[in-house]
Amino acid sequence: MSFNTWLLFLVTVFFVSATPGPNMLLALSHGIRYGVRRTLPTLAGLLTALGLIMAGSAAGLGAILAASELLFSVVKYAGAAYLIWLGIKTWRAAPEPLGQGPDADSAAQGNAWQRFRTGFLVAMSNPKAFVFFTALFPQFMDASAPQGPQLLALAGTFYVIESSWQLAYAAGGSRLRVWLNSPVRLSWMNRFAGGSFMAAGVALSGVSRH
Repeated sequence: MSFNTWLLFLVTVFFVSATPGPNMLLALSHGIRYGVRRTLPTLAGLLTALGLIMAGSAAGLGAILAASELLFSVVKYAGAAYLIWLGIKTWRAAPEPLGQGPDADSAAQGNAWQRFRTGFLVAMSNPKAFVFFTALFPQFMDASAPQGPQLLALAGTFYVIESSWQLAYAAGGSRLRVWLNSPVRLSWMNRFAGGSFMAAGVALSGVSRH
């Protein structure tokens, strides 16, 4: 893999990762609710799942999902159901007061494991991600060169960019905390986030393998 090829991959991933989706929406909404520091377990869950997806794609799971309509559909509808359930839960959540500081304590903080689990499940909910990595990485790899170092370079680049964008979304959400700290605004924020998760779930249920 040449430097120019790697640079093209970097630019591609930079814009793909920046696009708002369930992962970035979760980072934003948890940044608003918990602050940046307490959103780190959420980001760890998202990135752990993405690491497993990349590893599974490299091992051929993405190709299996692309080839099996039944398996793809099972994973797709399970992921869609989880996103819709998360959306309903968020929509119906009571508007609880937020701390004034970026990482201030509140009764609604929850625990780190719950936030990690939510991040992990949201990132794992999209079977298209397996197919995406299976299709994306080979486009930037030199078939005549050793595959392992190239996969590590691409995966490492993706991780740095993806985690940077997730932190940016979480930090942006944290900056909105003071402005949002009223029952009416929090209620609308819950409805926006919940509606977005439900929309993502409905959209996911309509995706195809191709």
